[in-house]
Amino acid sequence: MQELRKIHPRPQFIRKNWLSLDGEWDFSFDDSDSGLDEQWHNHFPESEKIIVPYTYETKMSGIADSTHHSIVWYRKKLELENQENWVLYFEGVDYQAKVWVNGQMVGEHSGGYERFYFDISTYLTAADNEVVVRVEDSLACEQPRGKQRWLKDNFGCWYVQTTGIWKSVWLEQANAQRLGHVKMTPQLDEDQIRCEIELHDQKVTPEPEELWLEIEVFFESQKVQAYKGLLYHEMTPITLDTRVKEDACWGTKVWRPETPHLYDIVFKLYDENQQLIDEVTSYFGMRKISIEHGRVLLNNTELYQRLILDQGYWEESGLTPPSVEKLELDIDRILEMGYNGLRKHQKIEDERFLYLCDSKGVLVWSEMPSTYIFNDTAIRKFTDEWLEIVKQNYNHPSIITWVPFNESWGIKNIGRVKEQQRFTEGIYYLTKAIDSDRPVITNDGWQHTVSDIITLHDYEENSEAFFDRYHDVSAILPEQTVPNSKATKQFNKDFFAFADGFNYQGQPVIISEFGGIAFNSDEGWGYGNTVKDEKEFLKRFEAIHQVIQDMPYISGFCYTQLTDVEQEVNGLLTTQREAKVDLEEVKRINLKRVD
Repeated sequence: MQELRKIHPRPQFIRKNWLSLDGEWDFSFDDSDSGLDEQWHNHFPESEKIIVPYTYETKMSGIADSTHHSIVWYRKKLELENQENWVLYFEGVDYQAKVWVNGQMVGEHSGGYERFYFDISTYLTAADNEVVVRVEDSLACEQPRGKQRWLKDNFGCWYVQTTGIWKSVWLEQANAQRLGHVKMTPQLDEDQIRCEIELHDQKVTPEPEELWLEIEVFFESQKVQAYKGLLYHEMTPITLDTRVKEDACWGTKVWRPETPHLYDIVFKLYDENQQLIDEVTSYFGMRKISIEHGRVLLNNTELYQRLILDQGYWEESGLTPPSVEKLELDIDRILEMGYNGLRKHQKIEDERFLYLCDSKGVLVWSEMPSTYIFNDTAIRKFTDEWLEIVKQNYNHPSIITWVPFNESWGIKNIGRVKEQQRFTEGIYYLTKAIDSDRPVITNDGWQHTVSDIITLHDYEENSEAFFDRYHDVSAILPEQTVPNSKATKQFNKDFFAFADGFNYQGQPVIISEFGGIAFNSDEGWGYGNTVKDEKEFLKRFEAIHQVIQDMPYISGFCYTQLTDVEQEVNGLLTTQREAKVDLEEVKRINLKRVD
């Protein structure tokens, strides 16, 4: 099962019969926007080939054209042994997709970072079948775009755009009446997992059909608990015991970085005649995130977070991972350097990455890609997509923090404009309504409104100046201005940790961006002055870490960053994942404080 979870696009919700559609597709640009009028969904034009899920901007797509094209089309021919109960999934298409099967429109979707699907069985024929996809993307700042540039060329820390299909496409065989989603919430103190079932039901009947649900929980092939009963109402909580019988003294197998224990769980749906109509395998981890007395706790024990900023870019494939093996290499390197987690910056990563973090015990901050303008359209697009992302990734035990906003991007006047403050408050409370346990950070970096953790971004390179700035917690009081090097440069004004009307309530404090040290280079940039050699790098790296680690009120840090990304060359690794410095030294420095 572990190997299957590494390759399945949705490792937490696996059905037996599925088929990857990644690989070669027909592809065409539509710069004149004539495809709809000319009915390309019925008569696909002469075209080139593209390797899905790599976007045309990347080398691995086979095209490597970094120019912005607002409309692109794809076609894939299918040969299926039968035509019953097929569902077509797209893990990520940026930004607006229309989908046809055999010339018939099956649906459309907007949003670049969430999964969507269509039931396509009624559109299939006994003969060869084809799927056609039209994708429209823009440079609009109202749509969540993260680190994708909206100008012709790269600038600052914004990189080549991502257009079209950029995550896996796949087929799955499943009944029209089936399990749609299962929300699994660990209740560690009670030794229970709470399951809430959501159905996908396309059958129209005068009276609801009687359905039965069976759940089985396993730990290392040993059955731990089972349940079977009528499914009266969707989302009715069903709780199951997680104590392992042969380990009664310890009870529940706890998920933590040192021992990332995962339970297997199987869901089966039966009709009124007790005929099996759906079966899904999944997994969960038993862990608890909480905040008490200004500290983040994992499983009721204080957690000191040693995170690294991970943007998830590759030179040859952009935002799309080149392979699962390359994803795993990044995670292994993070662990090798003594970090216990990462902040996935401005990207919703492949779920196989989250599975690897689940199985290896890597803590994850999940961050929403930003918009860059504030208006009603941006509010709607952001909110719709963010809430779906929280739902889709809720079950991953590795995710311990939600980060919907970063550095006032898309809410640049949050310091004083009430509408922007209320937007962040609304997202905070909507997120907490779905997930009451995980911390939510609003406006990571500065000018916080309501937030469970106070996070500070500061690329001050001088360790003494950094100490003077933050050695006392009064530095983050609302009336205190701080000459933060990055914030001052970005806003050209004094830095405040809080927006107007908000103040420190004793939350944990984390330095969630700092460092960014780069070597002397003719191309690219880092934060502060560059260094000439490894000795100078490690001296500065250790000094700034020592200051942060010695501050008792600070609960952790996030260093910028894991790898170089295009013009930003301040990674500990190159774009090809080669170490720039002695990683054992990085580990030694990171582990000076581990409480």
